[in-house]
Amino acid sequence: MLVLLALGFTQHSDRDLPVVNTKNGGLFLPDGFEATVVVDSLPGRARHLAVNDNGDIYVKARFADKGESVIALRDTNNDGRADIIKRFGGAAKERAYGTAMRIYKGYLYFSSELVVYRYKLTPGKLVPESPEEVILTDDHPHGMHEHIAKPITFDDKGFMYVPFGANSNACQEQNRTPGSKGMDPCPILEDHGGIWKFDANKTGQLQKDGTKFATGLRSVVALDWNFQDNNLYAVQHGRDDLLRLWPQLYNGWQSALLPSEEFLRIKEGTHAGWPYCYWDQMQAKKVLNPEYGGDGKIVGQCDQYEKPLIGFPGHWAPNDILFYQGSQFPEHYKNGSFIAFHGSTNRAPYPQSSYFIGFVPFKNGQVAGEYEIFADGFAGLDPIVNVSDAVYRPMGIAMGPDGSIYIAETEKGKIWKVTYKGNKKKFAKPALAKMEQRKTMTHIRTPDFVNDNLDKDKPVAGGKVYSVYCTACHQRNGMGDSQRFPPLGGAEWVTGDKERLIKVLLNGLEGPIEVKGQAYNNVMPQHSFLKDEEISEVLTHIRSNFGNNAGPVTTEEVAKVRASIK
Repeated sequence: MLVLLALGFTQHSDRDLPVVNTKNGGLFLPDGFEATVVVDSLPGRARHLAVNDNGDIYVKARFADKGESVIALRDTNNDGRADIIKRFGGAAKERAYGTAMRIYKGYLYFSSELVVYRYKLTPGKLVPESPEEVILTDDHPHGMHEHIAKPITFDDKGFMYVPFGANSNACQEQNRTPGSKGMDPCPILEDHGGIWKFDANKTGQLQKDGTKFATGLRSVVALDWNFQDNNLYAVQHGRDDLLRLWPQLYNGWQSALLPSEEFLRIKEGTHAGWPYCYWDQMQAKKVLNPEYGGDGKIVGQCDQYEKPLIGFPGHWAPNDILFYQGSQFPEHYKNGSFIAFHGSTNRAPYPQSSYFIGFVPFKNGQVAGEYEIFADGFAGLDPIVNVSDAVYRPMGIAMGPDGSIYIAETEKGKIWKVTYKGNKKKFAKPALAKMEQRKTMTHIRTPDFVNDNLDKDKPVAGGKVYSVYCTACHQRNGMGDSQRFPPLGGAEWVTGDKERLIKVLLNGLEGPIEVKGQAYNNVMPQHSFLKDEEISEVLTHIRSNFGNNAGPVTTEEVAKVRASIK
């Protein structure tokens, strides 16, 4: 232990690998790399970021503060830390999905859930002096919905690429309802579930002003143009709820690992297969979704859709991608892709996974090896049982003018600058060995079917229902998912009026609400398919756990409310 403390390691995983590092701002990196902390936290936290040619950093805040959601940072004394921090611009009201920050041809582009903005950067000025321009507005009548983030990237011909995420999990007739069939053909693909191409310099555009570039993509947050081979790349978020929606076909272990997060090269006209198919990385093939007659093995029509370059394990949440064009890092990293895995939320009954920066080597425009762990240690613990247990969650990646990369995270708004200090000529695979070992840690490796199952001791009846239907959003500890989904502990919605609580479970809930003084705006699917007894058990469970001490909900009370809303 004394040796480990001398190295800066203070805690260990079940595989005897360090979990916490007191060096490099807490990060574990390959040999020769160092990390410095640019800023410890930011108001409104952080999503994506961009770095200007003079080193100024621009961050898209996770939440707007006083109507401003862009944060500008400058280091004036060259000590590596930002000593000037200013806020400006952006939408007055945002949810947790406000994202995208890019610099393109002298303009700063960024987005909220519904709008892409830009400012003309003013030379020498940290905050642009030009007026804010609206480049694109998502004018669809349904407004806010799931998978609505608007990441952006640009090619070398003046075009901007923007995903329009699907307002559905699997295009079911009844969204997120067990046993509900998928619509065929899926009408959502007409104007969602794909990537659109726009003129990067034209203001006031609507979706109809762009052209559909690719389709069959449920949700894309990680998006980048690779100038080495002049292609668009994306890492797709796969669908959810295989166990919850199809318990007769999938067990908890399969639902935790599937479907894959697909790393795709996107050509014009690409169809990636959603909602009809998903990539199973363990079988190395695309199979039919159960909503369309699949059973986890049937291929059916799926051979016709684009196959991924790599299929990462399910629910890793790839939220940014950067093709490295710099010269500071060793040649191994040239033209390869860094990917920020934000971390899973819905792997119950198994521990959560990823929460690291990965790297995929490329050579001559092709993947040139297995994915690597480039930066780890963000979560600060292993295993990760609840999302709220993670100290940091990596989100954005950007390259600075000197070839360093910057990493932003969402929980506190911390930003790191990673530089290479070693001998580039001597860099070789042994330098990656320690990082490769980290793939054996609980938050990265494939979970053991029995030993890693957090429910192996069989929770009480209400806890069983909670584990299957509630933990994906509200987590095992009832604390919710870091601003997207509200906590249950001490929540007036839980401990207050029982009739209202029963109706929420039976009808679902969508739109803005306030819980414990904080605003939330997301979708909770209806659970009317549960029996009265199951609803009674799970509501009694949440009213008597997570620090709550409210009375039980009886089967008779559930039946009465159900009858009143038919």
